[in-house]
Amino acid sequence: MGRIQRTIELAKASGRVLAKDRELALLPVLSFVVNLVVAAGFLGLVLLVGGDELFDTSSSSTSTSTGFDASPFVYLLGIIGYLVATFVTVFFQTALVSGANESLSGGDPTLGSSLAGASSRLHRVLPWALLTGSVGLVLEAVEERAGFVGAIVANLIGAAWRIVTFLVIPVLVVEDLGPIDATKRSAQLFKSTWGENLAAQMGFGLLGFVAILPGVLIGGLLAATGATALVIVGVAIVVLWVAIVVTVVSALSGIFQMALYRYATTGEVPMGFPADALTSAFGPRKGRGDKG
Repeated sequence: MGRIQRTIELAKASGRVLAKDRELALLPVLSFVVNLVVAAGFLGLVLLVGGDELFDTSSSSTSTSTGFDASPFVYLLGIIGYLVATFVTVFFQTALVSGANESLSGGDPTLGSSLAGASSRLHRVLPWALLTGSVGLVLEAVEERAGFVGAIVANLIGAAWRIVTFLVIPVLVVEDLGPIDATKRSAQLFKSTWGENLAAQMGFGLLGFVAILPGVLIGGLLAATGATALVIVGVAIVVLWVAIVVTVVSALSGIFQMALYRYATTGEVPMGFPADALTSAFGPRKGRGDKG
């Protein structure tokens, strides 16, 4: 219960920052919209250059039972599209963390200043997006081709990668390191500062899941009536509610990342965060990961 309460307190503190600087919530929305455009663009290219191949029911016996037999060029487009989408996501995450850093420093971030912060780190954002995107592609390939055991291994490695790289974006924003050095720095901060309290980091995902349930429940009840109008309303409620929760949780997570980074590197509790919750949840084992 203590860990759950600390997570709630940290989420509330992040929420106060978001309430003060609501522009930060627009960044996950922009990320989603831009990724939709990217997905639509690459899907259009795939259909244009390989649409006849994708669902060719007369394809040879080497095709799958559904007739899927994409050309290497179509697969290449898919890989490029995935990497572009990863870059878009990382860019807007960097903008969010940059804005959070400005807010926690006592400033008043705007959408423009947050995007400018990310743009000033473009030489770091692009290599990091390529690195983390490539890791994702490799893990996806292992999961698909190595069977059940491969799926387990890929998921374990993926979870470890997300944990170790949790503070990479704040490191990129503040310390201006390359992707490899930023990964090492993030791992150093993880091990030296809050490795034993991982449950608090995962708590944001749990809070998001719990927050989604009311909307899903209401939408499900409306859809269960069977009336066409109520089904449409129910689906709309679920989609809208999930979108709102994901947007808010993404913004809170970015703020929390920067707050945690600032505490990890300086030992000072960020403005507006409860000292007891932060220090007890992330008390250092052997120092605070100061640069040496």
